[in-house]
Amino acid sequence: MSQSSAPTPPGDRMSRGFGRVLIIVYGVFGVSATARASYQIVRDFGEAPVAFSLSAFAAVVYLVATVALARNARRVATAAVLVELVGVLVVGSLSLAAPDAFPRETVWSGFGRGYGLVPLVLPVVGLWWLWHTRPHPARS
Repeated sequence: MSQSSAPTPPGDRMSRGFGRVLIIVYGVFGVSATARASYQIVRDFGEAPVAFSLSAFAAVVYLVATVALARNARRVATAAVLVELVGVLVVGSLSLAAPDAFPRETVWSGFGRGYGLVPLVLPVVGLWWLWHTRPHPARS
């Protein structure tokens, strides 16, 4: 008896195939940014409170994006990825223009150069994937 292959509901496409890879990358960044920010805040918060707080914020954004992508929560995922893109562009620019304001690096400093620029590329890829997997209205 052969099983029929039912079409994948449009919302489910977001977390399948390449979407799973994206979820894993976001999850890894969420966990690593959380660990790094937690360590820095506990150990050296007085040295760079703004930088370490931004790293904690980035960690939350990565975790929200991870969960939203995994649960096919398109609006939340889009908002998280847009916040991530704005964050990496603003913090990246400010960290280069005013390096004294960031005595210690954040996840987004220098556009994520400490992480191989993945923080700069990841939201672009995330937005592309969200666009690529968007539901298309049914044609009559």
